[in-house]
This record gives sequence, structure tokens and C-alpha cells, in this order.
Amino acid sequence: MSKKDKVSSISKILSPNDIGKTGTHQAGILIPKRGGILSFFPGLNSNRKNPRHFLTFYDDEGQPWHFAFIYYNNKLFSGTRNEYRLTRMTRYLRSNNLKPGDTLSFKIGADGTRQVSFRRRVQPIPGKLVLSPGWKVIRIKK
Repeated sequence: MSKKDKVSSISKILSPNDIGKTGTHQAGILIPKRGGILSFFPGLNSNRKNPRHFLTFYDDEGQPWHFAFIYYNNKLFSGTRNEYRLTRMTRYLRSNNLKPGDTLSFKIGADGTRQVSFRRRVQPIPGKLVLSPGWKVIRIKK
């Protein structure tokens, strides 16, 4: 993916696991390695064990939130994990009382400022199709 194709906005419908409701010990939100979503985040050196980059996002009120983008690559170092995660989000998730089904959105503004926002889950209408949770890339035509 070229610099020109870098994604500037992504969103994720939160699952119970994302907000800690399943009792697992996994930290943060899983970032898929596929199609575009990973390009939203800065590159990490996979030659280092569990490299990370600290990112500041601003919410709709301008409050800064400090998250960590981590490549848990210890499988390459005789461990078991090989996944990207966005961590240190618990305070943000709890302070906004986010629940499974709510949508978390991340954006990089024209000035490079990172923004985070959320949208409450819309209750499904009986008889309507409900899609499963997951990541979504939003392409903005310039």
C-alpha cells in the first residue's frame, strides 16, 4: 500500500471482548493485519520484540487520550502471540460507558491530529438484518 493509499479513518463496532466483558486477559482491541486498517497506524519494527508506538488521540471535547499501538510478535521470539493491538484504552472506554455494539471511530485530520469518537449502538429493528461486529475502512475521495 503506497503512502497515497494510507487510510485516514477507521471504525470498529465494539465486541464484549473489546471492552473486557468476557473475562479474558487480552489487552486492548485487536487490529487486523488485512486490507488498509493497519496502514492507519505507524509502522513498527518487527525485528524488536513487542514494539510499540504511543499515540495521542483527542476526543470531541478536545481532551487528549493516550493509547499504545503494539505489535505482540513474541511468536517470532519463541512465544505464542503474533497480533497487533491498540491498548491503554480502558479509561476512555469506561469514562464514556461504551458497550458492545457501540462504534468506536479513529481519524487523522488534515493537520495530522488524531481523533477518537464513538457512536452509541442503534437498537435493531425486529426483522432487519444485523451485521456482525468488525472493523471498517472509510475511504474519503479527495
